Amino acid sequence: MTDRASVPVLSVDGWALVLGASSGFGEAASLAFAKAGMNVIGVHLDRRSTLENVERIVKTVEGYGREAWFFNVNAADAERRGEVLSTVQKRFNERGQNERLRVLLHSIAFGSLRPFIADEPDEQANAKQMEMTIDVMANSLVYWTQDCVQSGLLGAEGRIFAMTSSGAALSWRGYGAVSAAKAALESHIRQLSLELAPKGITANSICAGVTDTAAFRKIPDHDAMAAVAMRKNPHGRLTRPEDVASSLVALAHPNTYWITGNIIHVDGGESHAG
Repeated sequence: MTDRASVPVLSVDGWALVLGASSGFGEAASLAFAKAGMNVIGVHLDRRSTLENVERIVKTVEGYGREAWFFNVNAADAERRGEVLSTVQKRFNERGQNERLRVLLHSIAFGSLRPFIADEPDEQANAKQMEMTIDVMANSLVYWTQDCVQSGLLGAEGRIFAMTSSGAALSWRGYGAVSAAKAALESHIRQLSLELAPKGITANSICAGVTDTAAFRKIPDHDAMAAVAMRKNPHGRLTRPEDVASSLVALAHPNTYWITGNIIHVDGGESHAG
């Protein structure tokens, strides 16, 4: 069987704004977009101990002959969001080439993995954790989109992608707050697809199969989830970040203008297998 994860899909130009660009799907997408011909604006939140990986990503993007503007800030902070987009707008204006974003990818995995009900109240999700999870993993997409559209950074032929999961419709131990956030994220995408259609901008949720990322390993019982996915997947393996990244490159192409408001499964058939 041919493994096509490393095969370039299409050439796409312009700029990609990737929220959560330093690991997992965001990292893989940043590299795939650059390899396909796009410049990358990466927003990430990393401590000093993980900045070496960010530097590697930047060098790889630049090695493809693309530009890499990376910002180490909290993507859910309104002030930081404004600073990033103001900097991008200023740099675009200075270049005088009427540049715009082609892609906005929301790939932020940061939320509470506490149960709703626990024997000890201190061990269960509280109001602050619930609100933070939904704000970071769902609502922040709307705020970034609002600012990108209203500033003119994202316009016709723009593509918005948000990373969801099958957990939006399923219950897993400790996944309640994240599940709620993913369900909200999918709802936000549907609404954005409706409101942005007249502007020629599409919005889709991307539902990857079970993928061995750092965020996945934090989920309780993740080993059991991976074993089930391995058994179900017709390809006999887990989904890889590169599988999803290749699909994102293809979906960023202008010819996909009629694909919007969907939950697109990128899982090798895992979700439909018995």
